[in-house]
Amino acid sequence: MGGHEKRDGSVVKIILSKTARLDLKDIIDYIKRDSIKYARLERIKIEGTINRLILHPLIGRVVPELEDPNYRELIFQNYRIIYKVASSEKIYILSIHHHSRLIANNPAFGPEE
Repeated sequence: MGGHEKRDGSVVKIILSKTARLDLKDIIDYIKRDSIKYARLERIKIEGTINRLILHPLIGRVVPELEDPNYRELIFQNYRIIYKVASSEKIYILSIHHHSRLIANNPAFGPEE
């Protein structure tokens, strides 16, 4: 997603992991089967939710399964956007997956990518 400037002039870089990029693609491809228009809108909404982290990186709750304050999640509709606050300048989006999926089955939380 690239670097984004905060109001104070500092830059926050939001980086989508390979898993998160594939998750987003799968979500959009699924919606696109019924409507290209709604697939585009969904992508815009998901990216908008992620971009809220630029100004408020700690807005998400700590991921209960991980119990580490650096691993947080935003809930967007039926999806969990799981991210890691690496520093005040860098946030990694690890996964965007349906809330019914177990985190233990998610490749973002297996061996390093």
